[in-house]
Amino acid sequence: MSRYDPNPFEEEDLHENPFADGVAKGKGGSGQSSYGGGAFYTTNPGSVPSATSRLSPLPPEPYDRGATIDIPLDGSKDVKAKEKELQARESELKKREQEIKRREDAIARAGIVIEEKNWPPFFPIIHHDIGNEIPIHLQRLQYVAFTTWLGLVLCLLWNIVAVTTAWIKGEGPTIWFLAIIYFISGVPGSYVMWYRPLYRAMRTDSALKFGWFFVAYMLHIGFCIFAAVAPPIIFKGKSLTGILAAIDVIGGSALVGIFYFIGFGFFCLESLLSVWVFQQVLMYFRGSGKAAELKRDAARGTVMAAL
Repeated sequence: MSRYDPNPFEEEDLHENPFADGVAKGKGGSGQSSYGGGAFYTTNPGSVPSATSRLSPLPPEPYDRGATIDIPLDGSKDVKAKEKELQARESELKKREQEIKRREDAIARAGIVIEEKNWPPFFPIIHHDIGNEIPIHLQRLQYVAFTTWLGLVLCLLWNIVAVTTAWIKGEGPTIWFLAIIYFISGVPGSYVMWYRPLYRAMRTDSALKFGWFFVAYMLHIGFCIFAAVAPPIIFKGKSLTGILAAIDVIGGSALVGIFYFIGFGFFCLESLLSVWVFQQVLMYFRGSGKAAELKRDAARGTVMAAL
């Protein structure tokens, strides 16, 4: 056996020479070198590398940040079902909108007007929109008529103040209760009896509504004239702030007399303005041919009643 033959039972040196590149102990190699009394064996270029040699790491794979990753969606069926449900709801809403529009058109053709309460703005109790519903050539007259209705409210409210002052000065509570009754019945009564018919007559140009307005408005003018005079017919006329009542109470209290004279001025102004409105509406009514139409309607109604 050769001197340099390795021992097959000897353990292999697992340590590598850090200064050698590709140099290891040769198994059965023929190269020999001496350095400092030590022997090194160079591997044969054609020999198989030993188990102790290290493998170089693989280069890193390139990473593409813009690459898309396909993730399978398990809920694709649920998404399609939701889309179908939304489409069904959308079609149902369209059908409802068409039905509502059809009803609104039918109501408009029938002449029925839906009135939304919008006045006064802070507490709407009536419908009032002269600028959008009344013809432009009648808006000025309608505004003046509305002023007469507000004027009546002011007259009856001041009447309560004046009569309350007279009651405090010893005139008795009866006239105060009458003043309250005038206000409670006069304000809504005037709106229902003559202002709303005039508003609708101006808006729809109805001859019948004009006729109703004339009858009710004459009663309104008569009441204003009666209140401005205040004859001693009902409880000596002191429940209304007319001229006769003012003359009667000023002797007992100057303050009460002043309040009554102010009320007398309010009722006079209301009477004059109401007479002007009556004349203007009557002129428009005759000039537009509504008088003849009202006569024909009245004659037709009389014939139908007789039949």
